[in-house]
Amino acid sequence: MDKLLSGKVAVVTGAAGAIGYGICEVLLENGATVVATDLAGDKLDGFARDLDEIAPGRSVALPMDVTDPGAVGAALDQVYERFGSLDIVVHNAGIAYVSKIVDMDLERFRLLEKVNVDGTLVVLKEVGKRMIERAAGGDIVIMSTKNVPSPSAGFGAYSATKAACHQLGRIASLELAPHDIRVNMVAPDAVFAEGKYKSGLWDLVGQDRMKARGMTEAELHEYYRNRNLLKAAVTGRHVGNAVLYFVSRQSPTTGATIPVDGGLPDATPR
Repeated sequence: MDKLLSGKVAVVTGAAGAIGYGICEVLLENGATVVATDLAGDKLDGFARDLDEIAPGRSVALPMDVTDPGAVGAALDQVYERFGSLDIVVHNAGIAYVSKIVDMDLERFRLLEKVNVDGTLVVLKEVGKRMIERAAGGDIVIMSTKNVPSPSAGFGAYSATKAACHQLGRIASLELAPHDIRVNMVAPDAVFAEGKYKSGLWDLVGQDRMKARGMTEAELHEYYRNRNLLKAAVTGRHVGNAVLYFVSRQSPTTGATIPVDGGLPDATPR
C-alpha cells in the first residue's frame, strides 16, 4: 500500500538536531523523500548517515544557510533538478539566547533576528516563488514555539523573534492560499532530545534554566513534563506527527497552529 507521503519530496531546514531528527524520521517512515538541510559540517554529514539507516536511498543532506537568499535559492533549485518536484518544506532552523531585557546584548539580539526572522522570510520567499512558478501547490510548515502565546522571563529575544517568525507564517498562509500552497505552524514546548540527538537550543539554554530553578538536568526534564496537563514529555517524534498531519492534508487547513506541549493552561487560547 502507498504510504501517506509516497512520491512526495520534503525539505527540512535546521534538520540536524532533536526536533529535526523527529520530523525527518516521521516523514521518511511515511514514504517521503527527505532533503535534510543545515549548516555544512560533520554534524550534517553524520545526520545524513543516520537518516539513510531509516530509509536507505530516500534521504540526502544539503548544506544551506537560511539567512543567505542566494544559498537558499540555489539549494532549492538543486532539489528540483534532482527530484523534479518539491512538495513539502518544514522550516525548523532557529537559534536561542537567554537574557533578561535589562541585560540584553543588542548584537546577540540582532543575530536572533537574522536567523529566526530574516531566515524565515528568506525561506518563505524563495520557496513561495518556486512553488507558484510550478503551479503544483505545496505545504509549508513553520516551527513556532509555545513561547509565542506563553513567553518566559529571560527568553525575550527568542520569544520576540519567534513571534515574528510565526506571524510571517500566518501572512504567508493568506498570500499563498490562491496557489494551493498551505502554510501552517507547529508550536512545541521543550524538546530535550530525540534518539541520540540533543536539542541545540537546550544545550545552549539548559544550564541557565537549571541554575535559575536550582535543578539538575533530570529534575529540569521532570519540571517541564509535570507542568503540562497530560504530564507528557514532548519528543521530536511528537512534533513530527504534528507536521505529518498538516503535510498529509488530512483536512482543508491553512494558517493554523498545532500546540505540541501536553496542554499548557497559560498557552491558551488553544
